Amino acid sequence: MRIRATILLVLAGCLPVSPLPEQPTDLAVYAASKDSGHEVQAIEAERYPPYLLRSAVSFPTEEVAGTIIVDPGKFQLYLVLDEGRALRYGIAVGKEGFGWSGTGYIGRRARWPGWTPPPEMIQRKPELERWADGMPGGRSDNPLGARALYIYLNGHDTQIRFHGTIEPYSIGRRASSGCFRMFNQDVIDLYDRVADGAKVVVLAEPSAVVAAQVAQ
Repeated sequence: MRIRATILLVLAGCLPVSPLPEQPTDLAVYAASKDSGHEVQAIEAERYPPYLLRSAVSFPTEEVAGTIIVDPGKFQLYLVLDEGRALRYGIAVGKEGFGWSGTGYIGRRARWPGWTPPPEMIQRKPELERWADGMPGGRSDNPLGARALYIYLNGHDTQIRFHGTIEPYSIGRRASSGCFRMFNQDVIDLYDRVADGAKVVVLAEPSAVVAAQVAQ
């Protein structure tokens, strides 16, 4: 245990640390609104634990600003900022057997995206056959919600996305078929801050980055 703690402290000592405290976002950002003519439903933010709500946090990392780091074990996504800071968002992750870890990049972004269920999903849920050619974006039952950011690897779409959700109660749970769900208000915010080509790092569990933070 002493050896492990020493390793973590050494790792922490190699990274820049911001002395600023955590800065939660005003919960008013989760109010109902309109976006491109579509309704964005309000989130009852007070019903969720603070770690699932958007916050500016201390986040020592060697990744450059603009990088997205996902910690599936903590149900959290970090957008790296300057000076050892990050914006933290709560997410839902893949169910058991649907997880993925690795490094990719944002190859495409879309507002109110259309959705096409993959063949294997249609096999599990035959009622989705009607959408085999795609469901239009902006529908109240479109599972991608307000935005989608598509993760690519070596020039190919991984079929994994960061996207909004029509099931906000799933945030903080293992609920998806591999994608990372976000509150619609949060994925809109992330979309506006992230550039095409941004690096994406999805950590394996347990997270070494979060462990280093705890050690500090």
